[in-house]
Order: sequence, then C-alpha cells, then structure tokens
Amino acid sequence: MALTCPTCGNDRSFLVKTLQVHVVHLEDSRVEVAEESRPAVFEVLCDECETALKFEDIEETLRKEVLLTLGAR
Repeated sequence: MALTCPTCGNDRSFLVKTLQVHVVHLEDSRVEVAEESRPAVFEVLCDECETALKFEDIEETLRKEVLLTLGAR
C-alpha cells in the first residue's frame, strides 16, 4: 500500500480535505441538525510540499482504506 508524492518523495504524511454537508433547522433560538451527509474526499495534498495528488489514481485498496478511516464516501 504505497502512496508517494511524485515531487518530493514523501510517503508518510498527506492532507486529505473532505467536504460534508449539513442541513440545519432553526426554531426560535435553537439550531438543530436535520440531516448530514457522509464526508466526501475533496482533495489530497502532500503534507511536505503541498503537491496535489489525484485521489482516483491512488491504488484501490489504499483508497478504500482512506475512505473507511475517514468515514467518507
């Protein structure tokens, strides 16, 4: 399960940006979450040099492991 930055060679630390949507209801002075989506992977960056990596190009087994760890889709 290797993931390596093509620019700097980092293979240990990556930034995975996710996006999650919440629907909130406002009643009087209360805010309640009515619905929320599972987070989706928005962007993957090398933590060392910030080079963007294509998530869809990452080996399927590793991609699934990242999604499972983040509770994402």
